Amino acid sequence: MLPRPSTVIVVAAAAWLASLPDRAAAQSLLYRSPLVSGNWVARTGTIQFNFLHRFTRSDAPERKVSNFPTFLIGVGLPHRFMAGFHYATNSQLAPRYPNEWEFFLRNLVLSEEAGAPLDLGGEVAYNLAAEGVDGEVSVGKRLGSLSATVAARALANPYVSGDVRFALAGGLVIRLTHHLALAGDVGSIFNRDSARGEKAAWSVGLHIAIPNTPHTFSLQATNTNTATLQGASRGGSQKRYGFEFTIPFTLARYFGGRPKPATPAAVPAVALPDAGGQAAAPSGATTTATIHGFAFTPGTIEIAAGGTVTWKNGDEIAHTVTSADGSFTSPLIEPGTSWSYTFTKPGTFTYSCTPHPFMKGSVEVK
Repeated sequence: MLPRPSTVIVVAAAAWLASLPDRAAAQSLLYRSPLVSGNWVARTGTIQFNFLHRFTRSDAPERKVSNFPTFLIGVGLPHRFMAGFHYATNSQLAPRYPNEWEFFLRNLVLSEEAGAPLDLGGEVAYNLAAEGVDGEVSVGKRLGSLSATVAARALANPYVSGDVRFALAGGLVIRLTHHLALAGDVGSIFNRDSARGEKAAWSVGLHIAIPNTPHTFSLQATNTNTATLQGASRGGSQKRYGFEFTIPFTLARYFGGRPKPATPAAVPAVALPDAGGQAAAPSGATTTATIHGFAFTPGTIEIAAGGTVTWKNGDEIAHTVTSADGSFTSPLIEPGTSWSYTFTKPGTFTYSCTPHPFMKGSVEVK
């Protein structure tokens, strides 16, 4: 028996994705819309738990409230892969099959944060309710406070065995502040089955990053049911309201080792503010490190005595750079700003983030 066309497409995509090199950390949840999320992956070593809950209310006089939850559990893997599953307890995809399972492998192939001109993501999935393999390729671009993403999908037809259907979707996110964004998207399966009530899918959302935490919260309205590729491609006649809450568990927070003592202590140096309000590096070579995805990159920095290290915060929340022996510490480095320090004596200096002590790094001064 020949394999389904959708199976051939997604298996070839998976082989191509697996051959690609590693990149930078994943992007924030505030850069994606509710129904177009293929470019979003968890950081390596992170277990991601997303809880999506949608509600409907029947007409008078009952006004019964029904809930439609979808759970996501995923694991961030090297090379910006994420493996996981969606589980929906009240799916309407297949008759007499309310528990919809989707097992997926997702990859952020190219990332603007790593210097690429755009974001390129891919996903392969198997949906138990549809009894078939689904796939998606998505392209994203950031322009200032705007983030746009388009996605093409190949979906198994849950009503006709061996058939494949195609869908397109697009989303837009407007970042209002570091902690607030507005999002919306629309998508549709080609040749929708009107007899089954299939309509174009749409959603709008207000995304909120909870300050000083890695968690995000979203208030949403949509005409879709679940967060699977199948569910995000099918709209219905009923409007649903709900919320999404994301919880990342960074394994290094619970299993990382303690920083070793620094030797010897560096002589404190004063970093003078520049015209932009950030710390200006003193004379000598300057090395730049980034703070992103609750990690210092690179984790180990080598410089010559008299050199300066500048840490730039690319996260959505504030961090500090605090030495293990207390010889230097930064104030809270707000998102989008930086802090510099000059090391004048040789030695190895370990440091961490005070609000998030599982974040660790070191500077080796020669």
